[in-house]
Amino acid sequence: MSDEKKIEAPKPAPPPGPPPPKNPGMVTLVIDGKEVVAKPGTNMIEAAKSVGVDIPYYCYHPRLSIAANCRMCMVESSAAPPGKLVPACQTGISEGAVIKTDTEKVRAQQKMVMEFLLLNHPVDCSICDQAGECKLQDYYMRYDFEPSRLEGAKVLRNKRKKLSDLVVLDQERCVLCTRCVRFMDEVAKAPQLGIFGRGSHEVVDISPAYGKLDSNYSGNIVDICPVGALLNTDFRFRARAWFLSAAPSVCTGCSRGCSIYADFMGQDTYRFRPRENEQINKSWMCDKGRLSYKGLNKHRVQQNGLGRGAEVKDVTPIEALRVAVEKLKAHSGKVAFMASPVASIEDLLAGLAFARDVLKVKSVYVSGRPQGEADNFLLTADKNPNRKGLEVIAKAYGLELKPFTELTRAIDTGTVKALFGLGHEVPEEDEVFAARAQKLELFVVSATNESKVVEAAHVVLAASVHVEDEGTFMQGDGIIQRFRRAYPPKGDSQPHWKWAVDLARQLGLEMKATSSREIFKQLAPQVPELATFEWDKKAPMNQKRPGISTMAASADGRPPGWREQGVPNLRGLSLPPGT
Repeated sequence: MSDEKKIEAPKPAPPPGPPPPKNPGMVTLVIDGKEVVAKPGTNMIEAAKSVGVDIPYYCYHPRLSIAANCRMCMVESSAAPPGKLVPACQTGISEGAVIKTDTEKVRAQQKMVMEFLLLNHPVDCSICDQAGECKLQDYYMRYDFEPSRLEGAKVLRNKRKKLSDLVVLDQERCVLCTRCVRFMDEVAKAPQLGIFGRGSHEVVDISPAYGKLDSNYSGNIVDICPVGALLNTDFRFRARAWFLSAAPSVCTGCSRGCSIYADFMGQDTYRFRPRENEQINKSWMCDKGRLSYKGLNKHRVQQNGLGRGAEVKDVTPIEALRVAVEKLKAHSGKVAFMASPVASIEDLLAGLAFARDVLKVKSVYVSGRPQGEADNFLLTADKNPNRKGLEVIAKAYGLELKPFTELTRAIDTGTVKALFGLGHEVPEEDEVFAARAQKLELFVVSATNESKVVEAAHVVLAASVHVEDEGTFMQGDGIIQRFRRAYPPKGDSQPHWKWAVDLARQLGLEMKATSSREIFKQLAPQVPELATFEWDKKAPMNQKRPGISTMAASADGRPPGWREQGVPNLRGLSLPPGT
């Protein structure tokens, strides 16, 4: 054997690895020629939104699992197999990928999907409550706009399937996006809906284990339905979406304080819809809160009243104020004060200042709504939206809060003979407190709604509800929320804070505030929990100007403007300019 060492051939160099990411920790890609930098795991729909590119979809919802069954969001991607489109909702982004959403192949896919979805659809837009906020309408105008080629009869299904007292299903309009099924399973934790049947006879229906949709969150499936298949029976056939305006507001049904839109027309509220708020209610609200708008319209105290029972008479605000001042003067130093945590922060700031500095009280009795049922999601047992606000204001003002039971005991024993109530709500039966109030020598109340308690008052000051003014609430977790004015106060009503200011002036305390904003600016600095709140900057929807909101109402909260791209046209024929 040779002693010479064997010479080994050099090892081939390893193939070059992928280039380092352009933005470490993030993914950089290109969508329709625009560079996008997004977090890893972001799907293509959300990545495209960040640069103003809208990818159409039906089944996708950012708070639900991915189904990828509508196939409307198919796009071209350099990371996909050659010649294949990928669903943008299901496909995560990758470094260096090039995504195209507006090619001929993508447009052909969108047109085919629209034709398939409309194949057996009844196209009864003229009588559909979803008209004006329907993705079938919007996407047809944008991606299809072709007449139907169907020559045979359409497949018929159940036209009015009553799922619950609140929700009705039109199976013919359903596009089987399964949003409702996934919501009930994943969010409401009540898997009461399912998909049944095969092929053209496949439908959404109640699962066999349940006879009825009885979840307190069933109304949310109407909100997330992209078409007119699921409808709210309370709103059905009552108003067209394009006649409504929406004011960003807060649900006052319980201490959760869900962010909502109050949809209104004229001086009537037609519905509440959830408004996105990651801290409080995300995208949802309960059915009890959804229907609580009715108290804004019905049985309102619109006129000021003097006297009890058959002797009661309507008077002007000036006359009511004059009589209230005279009677409060006659009982100077003896008037007890009760405050309802249904009132806004501005109402309580002015009202408790009036109680402390004019009525000279040292303590305030807490009235408000009684406790109720709760669940482990959004609904809380405390049915008052601003109890936390009342507590922090009273503490800062040096006022002791006493339970309502102490007030009833004091009335029964004759310790309290004169009472001023900011708000008519009481945590016991109205009839019971009304009978007890008959013992009072003086009962003045600023009230929003008619009740037996209001009938027992000597002076009734008509108060406006929260959608008729600007203001704030502090919900149960201490989060402060602004709400906006929808329409002017009904009748002769005015906010609680305005009555407090007017009474204070007449009784010798000068309060110069003429708006809820001025009330907050002047009095909130006294309250540590409110002092740092930026009243103007925290206004929802970044609307700086005060007054009535004219934001268009739609299921996804889109602002006013054209719903189609470009000028209206008829079957592709552009109308003459100025038409």
